[in-house]
Amino acid sequence: MLWKRRTWILGLVSISPLATGCRGYSYGQLLKPTDKDLVGSHEAGSEVFHPLVDESVAKLLTRQQEQCHIGPDGIAQKKTICFVCVENKMSEDIGDFKDQLYEQIDSKILESDVFRPISRRMVDAALHETRLRPDSLMVPDNMQLFTSVLQRQGAPIDYLLYAKLTSGTTQRNTSKQRDYLLTLELTNVHSGEYSKESAEIRKGYHKTALGGVWNYNPLK
Repeated sequence: MLWKRRTWILGLVSISPLATGCRGYSYGQLLKPTDKDLVGSHEAGSEVFHPLVDESVAKLLTRQQEQCHIGPDGIAQKKTICFVCVENKMSEDIGDFKDQLYEQIDSKILESDVFRPISRRMVDAALHETRLRPDSLMVPDNMQLFTSVLQRQGAPIDYLLYAKLTSGTTQRNTSKQRDYLLTLELTNVHSGEYSKESAEIRKGYHKTALGGVWNYNPLK
């Protein structure tokens, strides 16, 4: 009887690592294009940033297509755009999303064929050569210096583009709502004319699964 009990305990110990998973290992899953993005439990992620990029860039390109000038040959004249940076003014750290957002916005602009974009490597090289920060280019002398360096490299520009992320938080007991805003700011370097397009997403965060029902119940 004692032998059987020891055998049962040893069997349980040997099976438990298989049931709970080996410590130090994680599991991955390849997602199909039709699969939904994972919704972050504490901060914004793909479920917030991807739609923001899609909507704001679409608005920007639509407006520019409506304002484009047609040349004597009947072909729309494309303006050269310099996408400077993505600025994070949110209360959250976006980590590696910053570079990904830049690449997503830049790729969509390139694919649209509305603007003639400049390579990010050329932009970074010009900032390095002039020792200017992206947020200091609006000073007239700095802008002139920056654009002259790009022109010397064979890339004269017509527009500067900034992407800016901001957020606002509303707290209600243990739940909170955060409003995420992505703004694309476009400035004409010749005239100083300024325009911008934006997109917004609201997201709720709750301590329990029922928090969303309690705070956003349409019957209340």
